[in-house]
Amino acid sequence: MRNRFRRKSQKSTAPADYEVMIIGAGIAGIGMACRLQQQQHKDLFGHKSSKHQKKKKLTHQQKNPQRFAIFEKRADLGGTWDLFTYPGIRSDSDALTFGYNFRPWLDYRMLAKGSDIKRYIADTAREFEVTEHIRYQHEVQQLSWSSDDQQWSATIKDHASGDIFIKTAKFVVGATGYYDYEQGYRPTFDAEEDFKGRIVHPQHWNNLEYQDKKVVIIGSGATAMTLLPALVDEDAEQCARHVTMLQRTPTYVASVPGDDYAIDWLSGKFSPLSKAQAYTVLRTRNVLIQQGLYKVAIYAPKVMKAVLKGGVKKELKGSGIDIKHFLPDYNPWDQRVCAVPDSDMFKAFQGKRAAVVTDQINHFTKTGILLQSGQHLDADIIVTATGLKLQMLGGAAVYIDGQPVDIGTRMTYKAVMVENMPNMAVLFGYTNASWTLKIDLACQYVLRLLGYMHQHRYQVVLPQAQTAKDKAHAQADTVMGSLSSGYVNRAKDALPKQGDRYPWHVTNNYLSDRIMLKYRKIKDDWLRFSR
Repeated sequence: MRNRFRRKSQKSTAPADYEVMIIGAGIAGIGMACRLQQQQHKDLFGHKSSKHQKKKKLTHQQKNPQRFAIFEKRADLGGTWDLFTYPGIRSDSDALTFGYNFRPWLDYRMLAKGSDIKRYIADTAREFEVTEHIRYQHEVQQLSWSSDDQQWSATIKDHASGDIFIKTAKFVVGATGYYDYEQGYRPTFDAEEDFKGRIVHPQHWNNLEYQDKKVVIIGSGATAMTLLPALVDEDAEQCARHVTMLQRTPTYVASVPGDDYAIDWLSGKFSPLSKAQAYTVLRTRNVLIQQGLYKVAIYAPKVMKAVLKGGVKKELKGSGIDIKHFLPDYNPWDQRVCAVPDSDMFKAFQGKRAAVVTDQINHFTKTGILLQSGQHLDADIIVTATGLKLQMLGGAAVYIDGQPVDIGTRMTYKAVMVENMPNMAVLFGYTNASWTLKIDLACQYVLRLLGYMHQHRYQVVLPQAQTAKDKAHAQADTVMGSLSSGYVNRAKDALPKQGDRYPWHVTNNYLSDRIMLKYRKIKDDWLRFSR
């Protein structure tokens, strides 16, 4: 099958099956599909259509029902929020900025539960009539661009039937996120086969029974800090006897309020603001706070270190836990800062069921883990919250005119497209703020780009880094920014690179991205259009 695509294809007169093919039905894929649905009620220039135009459009839709489709290899939508089912799973961004800006999520809970997020995505898909466009258990295994046909051919496997078939599309949107859903990063530990208990990665929790068990969580990231308080919650259906978070190195952590009722009093009886206006004000407030804190961390790291240290010191008072367990040797936002709602993790440390240990693993034993310090951690269950394994486009192989493409050697254009890859967008969210903030902007940009191409009857758009006026150079940093987290470093060869200048440099700045993606002209010195 793959050899077939490596040969240059013959000119085909057959129209593409879809105008837009979306890969992935997570928060990015559903967001992109909803934007396409919204465009149904506008003309290609973004103006509201007249009744006569709407009637004509409806007739056009009836004749061309395959305007777009979403291919999702899982059995349900939700992406991350369908995959992870471990106790306590939640977002690490506030609900006001995590929700789509075209469908406000007015949840009081600052860091929403995973099940609530999935429900929100599903409700959004139904409201915008996207659900009928999703093809579940359909994995895009290969993408092949033909310059002759000016379209993509996707090799797709239907996991329900086992059939493999090909569909074509004029434009492809990769909305698969950036990590492997089949397996997380799982290092091998010495003598782990000797351990008589259960070893589980959070990606494969599968309703694990942990009642009255001794649990060791290996890891210090958001997953570990979410799991620990959930596993020792005495009001939950299950409660572990004891949980130890075993970390090799500390992570920065900050407590945030669990609930935010500001939208109620800001749109209350004596307020001149409507709920929609209050939402806009508070969303803007949260964006500015996120961006402001990030800037302080980058340009005044000593100040941010002092603030975070002071917060942790206050939280640990009376727990008997040394603050050294939460004082990394790197600067804030060299790796992500973990947020915990209502100090839940620190409250867990105040009891007798939770502990944190900073040490190296020597080897596993029959009953737990022996550390290099000589300390032994007893365990019935060991949770390897050791990180993610990253991949691009859900693992699909990519070819252009029969030649394999290594996306990891190419630069990202505006963190939306990829250098020298025609008619393709690859959606990435923010690493220093709500993921959805950037996804929203990227989806709006893709719509503007498609509208521009329709308006000028262009069939192909190609981002090119080397122009007569400009020559950008790839940097070591990837589209994920300057994060030095282990999962990013392990995948640096697979992720698109960023360049040393605009529009190839990734700023991770919502305000400048908003201007760049929503208001700057589509046609520039780096996009080459052809008919």
